[in-house]
Formats: sequence, structure tokens, C-alpha cells
Amino acid sequence: MYNTSFFRDKSILVTGGVGSIGSVLVKKLLELDPRVIRIFDNNETGLYDLYNELQSKKIRPLIGDIKDKERVSRALEGIDIVFHAAALKHVPLCEYNPFDAIKTNILGTQNIMDAALDHAIDKVILISTDKAANPTNVMGATKLLAERLTVSMNYYRGKRNTAFSCVRFGNVLNTRGSVIPLFKCQIAKGGPITLTDAGMTRFMMTIPKAVDLVFKATELSRGGEIFILKMPALTVKDLAEVIVEEFAPQYEYRLEDIEIKIVGKRPGEKIYEELMTSYEAEYAYENADMFIVLPENFKEIFSLSSTLPEGFRKTDRKAYSSNDLYFGFLNKVEIRELLSEM
Repeated sequence: MYNTSFFRDKSILVTGGVGSIGSVLVKKLLELDPRVIRIFDNNETGLYDLYNELQSKKIRPLIGDIKDKERVSRALEGIDIVFHAAALKHVPLCEYNPFDAIKTNILGTQNIMDAALDHAIDKVILISTDKAANPTNVMGATKLLAERLTVSMNYYRGKRNTAFSCVRFGNVLNTRGSVIPLFKCQIAKGGPITLTDAGMTRFMMTIPKAVDLVFKATELSRGGEIFILKMPALTVKDLAEVIVEEFAPQYEYRLEDIEIKIVGKRPGEKIYEELMTSYEAEYAYENADMFIVLPENFKEIFSLSSTLPEGFRKTDRKAYSSNDLYFGFLNKVEIRELLSEM
């Protein structure tokens, strides 16, 4: 658990602040008594709706795009902590729009990092994805480069104390464009549920756990780390069957009315995901809840003894993938329990 007092009286900026993760970050931060929260997003309607929903004097809604370097720099003035959640995240759309994915996920991230260094921000946390580990698609490749940019900023900072770190997620349940809203929509229409591959596996976590990881990582961050939560994996076929069992009756369908149809992999899609590669595992440390991956040449920035948080030890794991039975797959009872936490 993170120290709730850590964010008290801090000035915080959240990019992509009206997205599924960003908006929950904002709401949770409001409970922690910050000085101000700036919500930075190019979604005018979403920004307006969130601002009206929260009705807080500590909220500052900023319309802007991370591709606009001057706007980013102005937004970061006087800020203590930046949570960088803005990104193009949908694999198929990034496959067909690679130049825009590069502009947003890579060049936009560089704008954030440059401005953070110029304004001597205390901490910058990039929100990343398991698709950045051994990427097979444009989205994953751009997020990998965003991670590398973030970690490498620690070499550029000179005498500044800004700490640049990453948090790498698996799939977050019920976020926009994720599989659960899709399955529910397909059930509401009478099916079929479309499954790309019967053997597909994924890491899954709830939004509250994702936010807890971000806050804990922020507290622990010294610069250069990739924080990875230990999370359960499941087969997407089991998830689909549980979703049918849970929601078909709500839409007045019998279970046998909803077909699960295998349609084949989408461009760039993996059968399983990785949260930590074998190369990264060589430089990884762990406690009961998470891994911390350090850069290979981390000692050039800091001494390891002064940086590694208490309670972490060198991991003996060789990698961490959703196809690895080290932690096992969730069964259907456990999947239902996970869904109940949404």
C-alpha cells in the first residue's frame, strides 16, 4: 500500500486525464488532498464532463495535445508530479495509422519529458503496457520507445533531481475499448461473441489495483525503474464464457443463444503477452507484489544500495508471460471474483 500523505499539497498533472486510467487517477488523487490537479487532454467533451462531475476547486481542466510542445511546457509550469497516461492504445488502429502512433506515443512523450526536465519536475511516471515487452505491433513498439525515452531522461538531467520512471500494466478490466465492454455489447445484440484465438491468454487487473500500483511506484521511484505488478493471467476463452454466463440473462438471452465464434488474430496481435522479458529479468528485483526492472547500466546514475527499496531481492524469474504457469491461470470462479471488483 502507498503512503497517502505522499501526495498531500502536491501540484499534479495527469495527461490523458479523461481516459479510463487517467480519470480514475484524478478521482483518487482528489481524495489525497493535493494542492491542485491539472487534467490535460485533447478530448474537449470528456474534459468538460469530468470537470462538471468532480466539481472541485482543486481541478484545472487544460485542453491540449501532447504533440504541441509549447502547450505541454506551459501546462507543466509549477508542477511537482506528472502522470503521463496520454497515448494511442488500440492495436488495430495503430497498425493502420502508424505515423500518428509515432507522433503521439513517441514524440508526444518526448515533449512531456523535455518539459519536465526544463521545469525541474520532481517525478514523472509513464503509464506503459505489457505490449511494450517484445513488441509485435506498432502500438507496442511505440510504447517500448516511450519507455526507453523515459528511462534515458535520467542521463540527461544533470544536477536536476527529476526522477523519470515507468509503470507497466497488463490488461485493465473494463477500460474503454477493452474486451469486456465489447463482449457485453455483442451479447446485447444476441451474439456472437468474437474470439480471435481459443488459446489466447492475457494478464488482467482491475482499475483500482492499477491506480494503487501507479501511486506506489511514484512513492518508490528514484529514476530509471520499470515497475511491474504481479498479476493473474487467464484464458480469454474462459473470460468470454464467464461473461456470457453473467450477462446473457440480463439481456434476456439463454446461454445457448450466445455463440462464441473464433475469427482469427488481428494484425499485430499476440497469442500471449509478456510483462517482463528474459533480458529484463537479468536486472529485475521483486517483493511479494511487484517487480522492479532496472536499466543495465543503472549504477552509472545511482548506487544500487541507495536506490533499491527495502524488501526487494534479486528475482530468480527468467521471464514473466501470460502463458507461464508459474502463477497459474484464474479459474472461472476466480474470474467472477475479479469481475465483481470492477
